[in-house]
Amino acid sequence: MTSSTLPPESRRSSAPQPRASWVQERADLDRTTLRPRRDRLGHEPPPASPPGTLVIDDTRRPKIFVIDYDAEVVSEKEIERVDECIPYLTDDRPSITWVDVRGLGHKATFERLGEIFRVHPLALEDMVNVPQRPKADVYGGEHILIIARMAQVHERCVLRTEQLAILVGRTFVLTVQEEADWDVMEVVRERIRAGRGKIRERGADYLAYALLDAVVDGFFPVLERLGEHIEDLEIEVLDAKRRMSKPIHDLKRDLLTLRRAIWPQRDLVNALLREDNPLISKDTRLYLRDTYDHAVQLMDMVETYRELSSGLMDLHLSGISNRMNEIMKVLTIISTIFLPVTAIAGIYGMNFHHESSPFNMPELDWYYGYPFVWGLMLASVVGLLTYYRRKGWLRKDKDDDGA
Repeated sequence: MTSSTLPPESRRSSAPQPRASWVQERADLDRTTLRPRRDRLGHEPPPASPPGTLVIDDTRRPKIFVIDYDAEVVSEKEIERVDECIPYLTDDRPSITWVDVRGLGHKATFERLGEIFRVHPLALEDMVNVPQRPKADVYGGEHILIIARMAQVHERCVLRTEQLAILVGRTFVLTVQEEADWDVMEVVRERIRAGRGKIRERGADYLAYALLDAVVDGFFPVLERLGEHIEDLEIEVLDAKRRMSKPIHDLKRDLLTLRRAIWPQRDLVNALLREDNPLISKDTRLYLRDTYDHAVQLMDMVETYRELSSGLMDLHLSGISNRMNEIMKVLTIISTIFLPVTAIAGIYGMNFHHESSPFNMPELDWYYGYPFVWGLMLASVVGLLTYYRRKGWLRKDKDDDGA
């Protein structure tokens, strides 16, 4: 039996967007706005602040959703105030309660969350003050705090990352999302609603595993899109298109952002596997192994793509150098062709009076002197062109057709 009070439009989808022209869309976006690509310490407290200081400037209330379920029944509801989740946490039903907070705003709401869930002040600080390095911390054997990062390629080809905090208790999971408009956890919500798999038969630790696994698996479509982008860039670089430095640099920066997100998440999954914690059952640890394998696979893909992107930049710079060499080659050939012509014209342009001496340019008195000079010039040009052609200097290499 399933009950849901959420309107259909509030259920977010994490399906991948249709592929468009990456370079074109990115260029269009660059012309209109600056892209917030790098993590900035916008929610960090001032230096020497007391531990547990919350930095929340936004006064808007976050969206709060509650999913309470067991093997038979699931209830889903959007609540206005955080106190409305207390009945789900204190009822006598052996259910699992997932409280999903979307957005970081309204400081009083998060202070009240800390009181209801008895969150350690340091844990609450890490949940709210973003960005934090992905990690897993245990607080008194009652809570496990998992800090992860989600990634998505925006429909305008911009890589977006968002912090996700997962607080795991014995009968509840509290998630706090940095942004309210997207995530990668819709697949977990659908599994709970439809009762697929074992998620509604397991505890809160299995729900936390499912969320963490969805976060890690969410990087695969992002890397797939980046792989397609790398293929497009390879074609454009081989076609010797200009202004390719910025797209390649953006690609390398995106890959660095993904590396900074995936590398520590692999370490936190490994820590959950190795550390003995009563909140994580042995069966759940078996599933965490699969998540760890996925994180290792993602790291291999990121490192491979980083090497490819570095090769693209080298190939692009090599193409620029080849084009410059071709230009210099053409200019050098033109200069050498006109060098004897210039010398001949310079010689016969000297103001020697042939009347003074028979050795002062006697050919100036020749009947065919002027045609002879022109013939000498043409002969030097034809001779040099013939020589260059036999040497192969006038032929264009097939590998340089796009240069």
